[in-house]
Amino acid sequence: MARTRSGKVKAVETKSTSEAKGIKSNNTPGTQTPDIDEENGQALPPPTFNGALQKFQYKSVGVQTTSSDPASPAQSVKRVSKRTITQATDDDDDDVDFKVEATKSASKRSGKKRKSSRYADPSKYAHLKPLTDILEPNLICVFVGTNPGVQTATAGHAYAHPSNHFWKLLHTSGLTDRRLRPEEDVDLPRLYCMGNTNIVDRPSKDAAELSKEEMAAGTADLDAKFLKYKPEAICIVGKGIWEAIWRYRYGKNPKPSEFKYGWQDEKENMGQSKEEVLDDNGNVWRGARVFVTTSTSGLAASLKPAEKEAIWRPFGEWVQKKRAERAQATLE
Repeated sequence: MARTRSGKVKAVETKSTSEAKGIKSNNTPGTQTPDIDEENGQALPPPTFNGALQKFQYKSVGVQTTSSDPASPAQSVKRVSKRTITQATDDDDDDVDFKVEATKSASKRSGKKRKSSRYADPSKYAHLKPLTDILEPNLICVFVGTNPGVQTATAGHAYAHPSNHFWKLLHTSGLTDRRLRPEEDVDLPRLYCMGNTNIVDRPSKDAAELSKEEMAAGTADLDAKFLKYKPEAICIVGKGIWEAIWRYRYGKNPKPSEFKYGWQDEKENMGQSKEEVLDDNGNVWRGARVFVTTSTSGLAASLKPAEKEAIWRPFGEWVQKKRAERAQATLE
């Protein structure tokens, strides 16, 4: 006989019926032979109080043994429970998992990538005027940006977009003694002996709307400007600008081992002349030294603010030193 729950119940019911009719398994007076379990040949508990407890225990053990059967209702409920939990996790429409999925969806929305720009013909922004270069002879340094953004061109002042960190980094690196406003860009030469220009003159929404030909032509224009005004140093505001200059010079992008932030080798000086040219002090002009810093655009998030400041700070310290030397020379 199979050991099933229904079989157990049937055996108990059979015994109870025989007891009710007064049937004994042994007709010997004064004695009673216990009933035998037909399945395993063991004696069933006697019909006493303790026996009743044993019967209860016996039946409970039977139920526990039966519950281990893979086809038992208890195990089936457990499996259904697992399937339900798994389905709730995978089902976007399940109410239990709604908050989790809503959070995931919100996260995906917030992390949505900005749509990339494509080349834009200059006529698209023909209504906007290019910025005027802030250049004078013999400045300590000149900053080189990519090109004016729409808001900067509209305002008519450098780095005018509120999300741009240019003026903040100038202050935190020591290049200025306070945070200037964009409209104070014209005062850079007078107050700090610094200037500003761009590799491309025309405005656009971002650098992706510029062509490689424009960037290459802009490099040649920069060299001409720096040969004319002869600043001591050039600060390239962004890795992409230096890569464009590198492509113009070498016909390819710099290898990872060839790129570095900070001061570049002397051979990379800008504004060099093939002929011998003298600077204002009568010394042979060998071009302006180049220092490459990070982009200040709010969209450039590859580096943390502290990392950007660490890259800018050495240049700020160098400029401060040069200002002090010039001030001392003036007193002498």
